[in-house]
Amino acid sequence: MIKVICGRKGTGKTKRIVELANKTAETAKGSVAFLDDDNKFMYDLRHEIRFINYNDFGIRNSSVLEGVIIGLLAGNYDMETIFVDGILRVIPEKAADLDEFFGELEKITKKAGATIIFTVSLDQDELPEFIKKYVI
Repeated sequence: MIKVICGRKGTGKTKRIVELANKTAETAKGSVAFLDDDNKFMYDLRHEIRFINYNDFGIRNSSVLEGVIIGLLAGNYDMETIFVDGILRVIPEKAADLDEFFGELEKITKKAGATIIFTVSLDQDELPEFIKKYVI
């Protein structure tokens, strides 16, 4: 399953995703991971959450990010939820070009029984149709 938290910069998306990650970790039966492009919020996350800095793993486009997500799911049979903050800050693609990426992740998460939650710095009315169905 894929979910998206959207909104312009400064609307509280990161705070919301950090709170959601902590709440998820409180009741998770499996593993939880959080991907971000800096360590600013690392210490705001519960210690059970695996924190991954994009920059430490050379995540520079959607293909590499997809590979990292597949690796997390393959390496942790109990990976329950992956939180990805600021996807459009990290990858060079525009939201409109991520149709195939979201389609592949939808298949992968269904097979693995996992959830991926992204933050996207766009208002809901600016999102492509294929992403709007994931907005929470």
